[in-house]
Amino acid sequence: MNLQKAAGSTHKTKRIGRGQGSGMGKTSTKGGKGQTARKGYNEKRGFEGGQQPLQRRLPKVGFSSKIEKPYAINVEKIVAIKDLKEITLDSIKSVHKISKSIKKIKLIGKSAKDLASKIKDENISVTGSK
Repeated sequence: MNLQKAAGSTHKTKRIGRGQGSGMGKTSTKGGKGQTARKGYNEKRGFEGGQQPLQRRLPKVGFSSKIEKPYAINVEKIVAIKDLKEITLDSIKSVHKISKSIKKIKLIGKSAKDLASKIKDENISVTGSK
């Protein structure tokens, strides 16, 4: 069994600040004077030297509102809803293809207000009412 490290896998560490002959003397690879040359200096994450950082230049992504907006159905286009005796979530799903995830429906259109008396479900609303 070979317990030797692979060739080239380890490197000798550079000893900075050990005199001019080391090639890493005087400023010890830290450039000139100033805040960045001092010990304990910690640059903020994403700092770009005063330029607006990338994460602030780009638009916000990934927000989804917790307020559930109702799915709008135009009564003028889906005429079968007008013919229903009682308007509930299930009765609308039987007439019109809707995703299972939809919990609230809003009926829109010119004759939508006429259907307000047929609605038997609190998750269904008509234009002009909440």
